[in-house]
Amino acid sequence: MGNIRCAPTFLDSANTLALGSVTAAGSVLSWLCCAYPSQLPIWTPWGFSWSEFCAFAVSLWWYGLGLSRTPGPMRPSKLRQLLFLAGMLLIYAVLQTHFEYAAEHMFCLNRVQQLVLHHLGPFLIALSWPGTTILRGMPATLRRLLDAPFLARAPAVFMQPVIARVLFVGLIFLWLIPPVYFQAMIDPGLYAVMNWSMVLDGLLFWCLVLDPRRAPPARLSHPACLLLALGVQVPQIAGGAFIGFADHSFYAYYQLCGQLFPSVSGLLGQEISGSVIWLGGGMMSAVAALILFERIRVDEVSGASRA
Repeated sequence: MGNIRCAPTFLDSANTLALGSVTAAGSVLSWLCCAYPSQLPIWTPWGFSWSEFCAFAVSLWWYGLGLSRTPGPMRPSKLRQLLFLAGMLLIYAVLQTHFEYAAEHMFCLNRVQQLVLHHLGPFLIALSWPGTTILRGMPATLRRLLDAPFLARAPAVFMQPVIARVLFVGLIFLWLIPPVYFQAMIDPGLYAVMNWSMVLDGLLFWCLVLDPRRAPPARLSHPACLLLALGVQVPQIAGGAFIGFADHSFYAYYQLCGQLFPSVSGLLGQEISGSVIWLGGGMMSAVAALILFERIRVDEVSGASRA
């Protein structure tokens, strides 16, 4: 981060203006969600969250501002820009639209929500590799803070291969333990912790696995990343199969709080959810493996050319 020049003063002023605009827009949206919850379109929040709204809006602003600061030859390709936008929009769609209400009242849709938060959204964002662009858009003061040694080293702890694998698989099934899941669904604070933990862990894991650079400066070589991506596949398949093929329902929350479609029994919803877990998780690992196989091939061709 040290080789990125500090932003001029007027761009810091632009960040201040953007923060004010986000605050104003959030205030209006929050009021509308409280005053007219049933009259708003489905793309508006079901339950407005300041943290989720600001994280989305500010990240997009920093990325856009970073693009404007980046010289033409160094600018991310259109495909990478689209991948970043798609990942951000998917995460926002399952958290800050009426889909959230559906996810709170159908176990299978809740699993789709968590799949997007932990897998698909972070996967697309990591594939776009937006870090440098976002840093260019940040205020200089915040960039200097992120350069502090203790903050710069913090992600490295969670990106150790063994820790990253245990966290990635462990968080999925921690929140699926029936008493933990029940408490998370009835406690808004714990529900937010569940969603944030899935997004942050997904970003750390997929940024580690999909790092386009060679090692070093990447933390792992492409073959090691391939093994890590495949290493989280089997536990997800096994756990999803266990839930999907169970002969009784584990989750009493939906019996007490109701389902969006009462015709879908708790056991049927659980069967569908198990399929989402093992098919969705397995698919994302498979896609990552294909990308990494191609990178390994390119590395081998490049190495042969240099030789």
